[in-house]
Parts: sequence; structure tokens; C-alpha cells
Amino acid sequence: MPINPRIAAFERDMIAWRRDIHAHPELCYEERRTAALVADLLRRFGCDHVETGVAETGVVGVIRGRGETGKAISLRADMDALPVTEANDFAHVSRHAGKMHACGHDGHTVMLLGAARYLAETRNFAGVVNVVFQPAEEGGGGGKRMIEEGLFQRFPCDAVYGMHNWPELPAGVIGVRAGAMMAATDQFSITVTGHGAHAAMPHLGIDPVLAGSHIVVALQSLVSRGTAPAEAAVLSVTMFHAGSASNVIPPSAQLDGTVRTLSAESRDRMEAGLRRVAESVAASFGAKATVEYRRGYPVTVNTPDGADAAARAAARVVGANKVLRDFAPSMAAEDFGYMLEERPGAYIWLGQGGSALGCALHNPRYDFNDQMLSVGASLWAELVESELAPTFDDGGA
Repeated sequence: MPINPRIAAFERDMIAWRRDIHAHPELCYEERRTAALVADLLRRFGCDHVETGVAETGVVGVIRGRGETGKAISLRADMDALPVTEANDFAHVSRHAGKMHACGHDGHTVMLLGAARYLAETRNFAGVVNVVFQPAEEGGGGGKRMIEEGLFQRFPCDAVYGMHNWPELPAGVIGVRAGAMMAATDQFSITVTGHGAHAAMPHLGIDPVLAGSHIVVALQSLVSRGTAPAEAAVLSVTMFHAGSASNVIPPSAQLDGTVRTLSAESRDRMEAGLRRVAESVAASFGAKATVEYRRGYPVTVNTPDGADAAARAAARVVGANKVLRDFAPSMAAEDFGYMLEERPGAYIWLGQGGSALGCALHNPRYDFNDQMLSVGASLWAELVESELAPTFDDGGA
């Protein structure tokens, strides 16, 4: 694959940065060491401006091209780790118990750092590039917080792009599609209140365990019968807590779970249906259901122009035969969706299958495939140079 030769020349540096970050994972809004490293490198690269403390621990670097067109794009990488105990035994294993880069954000950060180094050195583009290093993607809503703190007002852009490694794709294969790329994620808690009784005399009570069990089953009808067969949705009850003794019918039970959808309409329908089913099924047993529904990350929706721009750049880096445009979106979620609600652009998957460990995301034996660092950095560089192509004669530099 035609990796940018200038980027390939400092691949060893990128591997060293990545392994250093992997060895020192930090959870959401704790990314102080990582942010300091990122900010220091951006300054050393010669970025025109480096802003720290964005959404507490975020960093933004500004790189100006050799021509002014009034156009700007933003490239985003996430920096946080997960509360996972690492099971690997290589030299760069996590040094912090219970914390691990199990989702590859260390690689995302370094791919963008590599692109920033190249772009600051060559400046073979016209306009402005903002390199956005976001905290707290793993449940902390760092992307939303950056927006609320004025990210796009302080660092204006016409489009925004993000990238995530994808172990399910072969190494070097790029996936990008127009429309929904990843799902919205919501959480719910259902408290079923009945009436406690002796387990040998159930007729004297109202059993919340029985009512809750029927709720679990009935909720699945929202997908199997309430969602069009060609439309994806997921509803999973993942926790069921009730009782403390084998001979006591408890007074209440609690069910918790998640809902994943690919459109705002489906999201609204699933929330309304969940409330209706839980309340009505509980009532049929003489119990009461109280529903708490918490909306999380929105659907990650790529705009057609953004997906096309990313696909064109990817084809020039890995070849058109390694760019996938027609595939099913993931029902996992990503807070980059907040940024795509504010600006057009695209979220890109970079295949990294074939790594030595070959583990899925969020696995305690996961490790980012270092061979993909130069590929991802080259893709970022190609995207910038093609979307902000200079109209002047650069003398072949």
C-alpha cells in the first residue's frame, strides 16, 4: 500500500509514542499525562497554535497551510482508556492496574499525531486543519462537552472527520459509508414494585420477579414485532436484581439494560414502547413499573459528501479494492456522533485484523496493530491535501 514516504520515515517514533501511551492508560477526564505528551509534540512539530484544557483534558492544535482559502477541516482522535485489567505480557503492558487501552485510542491518538507532524512540516494544503484530541469517549461524553465549550466556534471548520480501528476488517481495509455508521446508545432502569410475602404463600403477595420476567420477554417484541425487518434495533436486558433470601418473595425487582437504534425515529419509538410494555405488563400482575430512560450517544451519521471524500482519500492510500462502501453499520456507539450532528463529515473504520494478538475491541488481550499507524496517518494527510488542495504552484515541494 502506498504509505506516505515522509510519514513512513518516522514510523519508529510513532510506534514509540503509541507504546508509551499504552503503558500509561488514563480513564475519561484523567488524560493529563497523555494530553501533556500530545501538546508537547504538537508544539515541537511547529503547530501554529496549541490549546490545552478543552473539555478539561482535551487538546486542539491548529495548522495553517501555505495558502488561505477560508476553508478548514477538523480531524479528531480520542485519548481515553477503559477500566479493564490487561492480560498481556509484552514490554508496553499497562502499568496501571485496572486500566487499559483496550479500544485502541492510543493508536488513534498517534495516527493523528503522525499526520500533524507531516502536515506541519510540509503544509502542502490551503486553509486550516484543526487536530482535535478528545477526552472521555468511553462513556464520558467528551465530544459533547467539547462542543458545549465552543469547539466549533473557537476552531471553526467546514467538515469534521474521525477514525477508529476495526479488528473485524483485514489490516489496511477501509470502511466508510454514507448514512448511519454506528448506533445511538441508551440505557434504561425498570423498577418493578410488588408486595413481599413468604415464598410458601405467594398468594398473599405480588411477585415482582414473576412480573419482571414477563417484562423481559415482552420487551423483545419491540424488536421482533415493533421494528421493520429491514431496520436494525437492539434491546438487551443485561441486569436483573431481586431478593436476598430463597424463601422470601421480595417487594421489588430492578431490570437494567441498553437500547441501540440507527435513526431518531426508531429511538423515539423504542423509548415509548419500552415504557408502555413495562408499565402494562407489570399492571397485569398487579405490580407497578417505574421506568428511567437515559439517552446516551446519538447515531453516528456520515454525510454523503463526507463519506465520498474519505473514500477517495482512502483509495489513494490503500487502493480502491480495499475500500468498503456497502456494509452494515455497527450497533456499537461512538460519541463522534455529537460532532457529526454539528458539522458534515464522516467516521472511518481502519481494518487492523492480522495483528499478533488478533483480539476484538474491549478484550483484555487487545493491542493496537502498529503496522496500521502509518496507514492511518497517511490517510489523514491525504484527506487534508485533497480536500484543501492548494491552487498555487508549489514548485514540486
